Amino acid sequence: MIKQGSIIILTAFLGVTESIASDKDFTDMLHACYVEQVTISEPNRSAGEINSWCRERLTNKEKIKNGELSLLQKRIIREREAGKSANIIIPYKRNYILPVSYQSSPNQESYNAISGDSLLDNVEAKFQLSFKAPLAESLLKKDDILFVGFTLQSYWQMYNSDISSPFRETNYQPEIFYGIFNDFKVGEWTNLVNVIGIEHQSNGRSQPLSRSWNRLYAQFVWENDNWAIMFKPWYRLPEDKKTEPGQADGDDNPDIDKYMGYFEFSSVYKWEQQTFGIMFRNNLRSDNRGAMQLDWTFPMGKRIKGYAQYFNGYGESLIDYNHSNQRIGVGFLLTDIF
Repeated sequence: MIKQGSIIILTAFLGVTESIASDKDFTDMLHACYVEQVTISEPNRSAGEINSWCRERLTNKEKIKNGELSLLQKRIIREREAGKSANIIIPYKRNYILPVSYQSSPNQESYNAISGDSLLDNVEAKFQLSFKAPLAESLLKKDDILFVGFTLQSYWQMYNSDISSPFRETNYQPEIFYGIFNDFKVGEWTNLVNVIGIEHQSNGRSQPLSRSWNRLYAQFVWENDNWAIMFKPWYRLPEDKKTEPGQADGDDNPDIDKYMGYFEFSSVYKWEQQTFGIMFRNNLRSDNRGAMQLDWTFPMGKRIKGYAQYFNGYGESLIDYNHSNQRIGVGFLLTDIF
């Protein structure tokens, strides 16, 4: 572990680069950052690693101050800084709660399998929690990152007292993915990040309501200042067919590709303090099944944002993968894309 007494040698240590040494303000800030990090550093973190981290952090702050970085680049910088601390959970996808959401066509048929004649409400609550954590960095090239992620999405019949306000459906999505940072440009657009990963998604229920699948996926992220577009194709990992419909082993939803499709396209644009998003997926078949989602976030204070969401199509949740529905909801957003 680095001892605080070693700080007396910092003047020589930090002055190894002429461009840094010639800038007294930068050198003073670098010194202060180093002292702070030495105090809180983990035992296996070397002096060189701390110095490099402080240099990069201060350089990025200067770029942000001068308006040199895009919104997505700023998010990546914040995530990399947060990833150095074991006490910080990094947001992944949007984290939100929609206390009021209206669905035009609740999936009553699937619920009847366990509830008899009980009716689902059209109005329910929906929320999503999503986070990730870095497992390793610079595995194949500088600045690449291996992440583990987890997303939970839940649908709650909050106002349906006739059936004791149950959670109608909850989906669990753990994944592991490898991200490579890039700076390939086409005109004003930059291919900033490319990802490959594997994910499992299930609703954790027993038969006859069990739903699950596994996917290998890639994701290509392009950005242009306050605008980002993402393309995510996937390949579903095959499962054994069931010999009997009610058995535990085997594929619960062999036709899920016909409804969820083979890719997802999404885009987010920020205008002043608001963001506008769209998600689109399609099966690219003659029957043309898929889904679309529109998102709008807006300020509601210093910490919380307002959030409106509209969904139309198949597969909003796993239990609804082959059920078409429309939903519109309003609520609160804890973490946004930008």
